Amino acid sequence: MKKKINWNKWTRKTHYWVSVVIILPILIVIITGILLQLKKEINWIQPPTIKGQVQNNPIISFDDILNATRTAEEANIKSWDDIDRLDVRIEKGIVKVRGKNRWEVQIDTKTKKVLQVAYRRSDLIEQLHDGSWFNDKVKLYIFLPSGIILFILWLTGLYMFILPYAVKWNKKKR
Repeated sequence: MKKKINWNKWTRKTHYWVSVVIILPILIVIITGILLQLKKEINWIQPPTIKGQVQNNPIISFDDILNATRTAEEANIKSWDDIDRLDVRIEKGIVKVRGKNRWEVQIDTKTKKVLQVAYRRSDLIEQLHDGSWFNDKVKLYIFLPSGIILFILWLTGLYMFILPYAVKWNKKKR
């Protein structure tokens, strides 16, 4: 004879033990997620975007960008090999140069002058958030399953929340 599954007991046990397994990855996701939500409000996380002199009319060349970036000593950018990406903001009249060392240099697209040099932490926080900072295997085999397990926790928590109301509703119905 088959033993009947006690769903109430099963969801509580699952909820309890699975939450212990994912506590550290989910804590990292929560903390970094909060920081990412605040990245535009806290300059320490992501430098604010400065406006250039003239918007929607860039005259800067790639050589000008590299030369201007080299003048920003803090960024320690010597060649294109040191640059991770360029973020051109035509509407703001600037180009953001992001170094592989996480330094950001903002250059006016009209005057070719450096407007701001600052350390950018938001990319590091994003890598921590998705687990890729640790390793791509950690991202796929720890953070992804943790997200799936968190969804299961959500489902079992929802079940435990709704169950008392369903029992009361059934009693009233009888």
